[in-house]
Amino acid sequence: MAKQDSRWQPTTWKTYAEQVRTVARALIALGLPKHGTVAILGFNRPEWVIFDHAAMMAGGAPAGIYTTCSPDEVQYIIHHAEAHVVLVEDAMQLAKVKARRAELPLLKTIVVMRGASGTGDDVITWDELLARGEAGALDSDLDARLAAIQPTDLATLIYTSGTTGPPKGVMLSHENLAWTARLTVDLAGRRTDEVSVSYLPLSHIAEQMCTLHMPATGGSTVWFAEAIDKVPDAIKAARPTAFFGVPRIWEKFHAVLAGKLGELTGAKKALVAWARGVCTRVHGYRDRGEAVPTGLELQYKLANKLVLAKLKAAMGFDRARELVSGAAPIAPDVLAFFQSIDLPIREIYGQSEGSGPTSYNLPGKTKLGTVGPPLPGVQVKIGEDGEILVKGPNIFLGYYKEPEATAEALRDGYLCSGDLGAFDKEGFLSITGRKKEIIITAGGKNIAPKNIEAALKESPLIGEAVVIGDRRKYLTVLLTLDDVTAGKLDRAAIERAIQTRIDEVNQTLARVEQVKKFAILPRPFGIDTGELTPTMKIKRKVVASKFAREIDAMYADAE
Repeated sequence: MAKQDSRWQPTTWKTYAEQVRTVARALIALGLPKHGTVAILGFNRPEWVIFDHAAMMAGGAPAGIYTTCSPDEVQYIIHHAEAHVVLVEDAMQLAKVKARRAELPLLKTIVVMRGASGTGDDVITWDELLARGEAGALDSDLDARLAAIQPTDLATLIYTSGTTGPPKGVMLSHENLAWTARLTVDLAGRRTDEVSVSYLPLSHIAEQMCTLHMPATGGSTVWFAEAIDKVPDAIKAARPTAFFGVPRIWEKFHAVLAGKLGELTGAKKALVAWARGVCTRVHGYRDRGEAVPTGLELQYKLANKLVLAKLKAAMGFDRARELVSGAAPIAPDVLAFFQSIDLPIREIYGQSEGSGPTSYNLPGKTKLGTVGPPLPGVQVKIGEDGEILVKGPNIFLGYYKEPEATAEALRDGYLCSGDLGAFDKEGFLSITGRKKEIIITAGGKNIAPKNIEAALKESPLIGEAVVIGDRRKYLTVLLTLDDVTAGKLDRAAIERAIQTRIDEVNQTLARVEQVKKFAILPRPFGIDTGELTPTMKIKRKVVASKFAREIDAMYADAE
C-alpha cells in the first residue's frame, strides 16, 4: 500500500510480480550484464523494491544508498559498486548524482521515480523504464537469466553506514537472503494477513528483510510511509501486526506516552497503574513460556477492556503481534514500559554481514535486557577476548573488492562481529560493548561504554549519552536532552536530576567505571549534522571532534 493522489492505493502480489519482470526486462534492454550491478537512492516506496527485486531477477545485484548521503558519498558508492543504472527518488537526489557525473564512467542510465522529472541524455522516467521493458528484452532472455542464478551468487550489496571509515560493500548471496527470510517468517509464525510499515532506510539490511524478503516469502502486506515524519500517520492507517523500530523510535514513543500517563490523577491514575501492573505480571509468565494463572488472566482481560485496548488503538497498534527493536541497545525501562501497556517489544541482534538477525527474543522465550538466544541453525560462540563469533547459512560472502577486510572479518568459518557479549546460564545472549569502542583509561583499564550509556539514558531527561575517557584519568559523559521532558524544567532542575541519575548509575559500577563529570550539549545529535549514521548509531569520532571544547573543559582541573 502506498499513497498516490492523497489516497492509499493497493498493489496485489500478482501485479507486483509482473512489474518486477517488466523492470527486469528493461534493465537487460538497457545493457545490464549478467552479474552487473545497479544502485538505488531514495526513500521507501514501491519503485525501490520493484527495482531491487528486478535487478536480482535479471541476474544482477542492487546497492542501496542512504538518502542522507552527500554527493561525494553517492559518487563513492555508485563507482565502487560499478553500477550501470541508478534509480533516484527526485530532483534533489538526481542533483547529487549529476554533481559527480563525470566521475562515474561506468554509469549508463539514471532513472527517476514516479512523479519526478529530470533532464539529460542519460536520464529517463519510471514510465519510460517500463516502456523499455515492454518493448525490450524477451521473456525468454529473462527466463534464461533466472535459470542461471545459483544460490551462492551475489544477490545484493549492503553498504555499511561508515561509523569507522569509508563504507564497505557487504556481499549477500541469494542463499543468505532466502534462508534468513524463510527462517524468520517461520519463527515469528507470520501469516499472509501480516501487515507492516516500511519507513527505515531500505539501504539497511533490517528494513530490506522487513520490506522485501520476508513479505515476498510469506505473502504479507507492506504499507509505505510517505516520509519519516509521517510514520505515526502510516501506523494509524495500516494498524500493523508487525513493526520494527530502532531504539530511538521506541524512545520517542515512550517519551510522549509516559508524559501523557504521568499527567493522570485520581481514579484514572489508579486504574491505569492497576492495569499496567496486571499486564506486566501476565507478560512475565508469557516470556517464560508458562501458563498465566486463571485469576490473573481474567484481570488481564478486564484491564485490556478498560485501559489497554484504548491505549493501543490510539497509537495504531491495536492489532500488533510482533514488535521488534534492533540495530542498537535499548534501555530496559523502555521495554518494561511497553510491556506494561500490552505492547511487548522483543530485542533482536545482528549485523549486515549476517543477513540481519543472529539472535532473537521469541514469544515464550524472552528475557528483557538480553538479545535472546541464537537463531536455529546459527552457531554463536564467545571468543577469548569476549568477541561474538557467528557461523551459519546467513553469513556473508565477504566485502566487495576488499579481500583484506574480508579475511579479517571471516576467520575459521566464523564472522568476527566486532561486538562483545556473554551468554547467561539459560543461553540468552547479552551485548556488553563493541571492541572498537573500548575505552582505555590513563591507568590502563579497559571499559566498555555502551552499558553505562544505556543506564544513563533510562532517565527521561537524557536523549543521548556518550561516555568519554580514552587515555584520560577518569570518565566523563556528553549528554543531549530529550526536548519533551526537558522543556518542563528549568536548567537548575535539569542539572540536579541528571546528577542524581549519574549518582544512581555510579553505585552499580566499579570505581574506575564511574562517571565523574557531565556536559549538556546545546543541541541534539543529528544525521544531517554528522553525529549519527542513517540508522541512528553514534559516530563517536565525530562527536569527540565537534565537542572537543566541552570535553576539554571537563578535564581542565585534572590535566
